[in-house]
Amino acid sequence: MFLVTNLIFKRSEKIIFNNVGLSLSPNKLIQIRGRNGIGKTTLIKVLANIMPADEGDIFWNGKNILKNNDIFYKNLTLIMDTNSSKLDMTVLENIKYWKNIFSSEINIETINKILNVLSLSNYKNVMVNNLSAGEKRRLEITRLIIERKQLWILDEPYLNLDDTGIQTLDQTLKNHIQNGGMAIFSSHYQPEIPGIETLELENYATN
Repeated sequence: MFLVTNLIFKRSEKIIFNNVGLSLSPNKLIQIRGRNGIGKTTLIKVLANIMPADEGDIFWNGKNILKNNDIFYKNLTLIMDTNSSKLDMTVLENIKYWKNIFSSEINIETINKILNVLSLSNYKNVMVNNLSAGEKRRLEITRLIIERKQLWILDEPYLNLDDTGIQTLDQTLKNHIQNGGMAIFSSHYQPEIPGIETLELENYATN
């Protein structure tokens, strides 16, 4: 379980969000919503332990993540609003790079299936720098399958996706939740996934 209690984050003594709390268990999906500039990306970074909160605690399976970073990160896939793929490498080279970093046991047959579903099969040997914004985002989605982590924290995962990409990501999230995974994502887009819980950041913001 991922548990967040009484998070407070300040910037130059100004409170960006105050007393944020949430509880995420297996088979559960939470969407963070709010207007631009309200602090969605900041909250995502705090939840992923990239930025420290001024107050509050975050627990993974009953242990504070500040004292158990290694265990927490072994169970986390983080996708931010900027892509992590290397522009001077091909699509397939990036996938192999991620596969090695995360010691993934995913095989080439599964990789090919993923690329086919994401309409990237014809781009395997294309440099990422030559892909469109939507294609780069679809490539980023492959990390969710490659890493095979239980907890997903995603910042604007629907960014630059077309209708097909949106449907694919929706199904990927559904499959993850149905298989005992859990996910938190920020987005203005409201996906058609049953059972999504919503955290309205406006209720915790002071800006």
